Amino acid sequence: MLLHDTSLIFGRYVRQTLRSRFQILFGILMPLLYLLFFGPLLTGLPLGSTGDSWQVLVPGLLLQLSLFGASFAGFSIIIEKSTGVVERMRVTPVSRLALLLGRVLRDTLLFTFQAVLLVLAALVMGLRAPLPGVLIGFVFVGLLTVSLASLSYALAMKVRTPQEFGPVVNSLTMPSMLLSGLMLPMTLGPVWLDVLSHFTPFRYLVDAVRDAYTGQYATAHMLYGVLVALAFAFLAMTAGTRVFRRAGA
Repeated sequence: MLLHDTSLIFGRYVRQTLRSRFQILFGILMPLLYLLFFGPLLTGLPLGSTGDSWQVLVPGLLLQLSLFGASFAGFSIIIEKSTGVVERMRVTPVSRLALLLGRVLRDTLLFTFQAVLLVLAALVMGLRAPLPGVLIGFVFVGLLTVSLASLSYALAMKVRTPQEFGPVVNSLTMPSMLLSGLMLPMTLGPVWLDVLSHFTPFRYLVDAVRDAYTGQYATAHMLYGVLVALAFAFLAMTAGTRVFRRAGA
């Protein structure tokens, strides 16, 4: 029943997304602008990392796509609560866990598709990366989306208005972006900033994807990245599931 219910919810939101081309394409706009206008500035600069400037920048942009897109996914639930959609779902026998999983899987599919478009654009601009490394990058995008979308939906179930939701998400995503080294390797900064960045889980994911884009798979960065991504996804899904079950959502 869980699989059946999840497929129903997933199908509903996929159809909803397909009816909005604006939602599909607009989410990739900010990373694409970074790629077009920021990427060329890094060409030829010593970035203190293996690989060229595109192999440093593109992995960060992929995870930036998930960071900002999935973190704000909860806005849809706030809208649904205000229009009575959530209340109507509560009276159905559908699994409460499926109500979360269906939404999260839709988000994972959406942001992975946007990540594919971003990589294709990067290839046109000069990115060269092994195919296994590119595929590994998509896996990390999916895991990060699962984690952040779950937490975003859980937070949205707790707040009442977008005015409460937005500032909380912004206060978490902006420091995470700055400390994770999405744009540039944190090793370029002072020692204290590099040390502080290791307390941000996204740092490990960024380092792992950058190694993958240079064809290095059996590294400490890759090991830590995989462990952190899986642990983060598990904890986020656990927290999201608990909130949905208690809320009867």
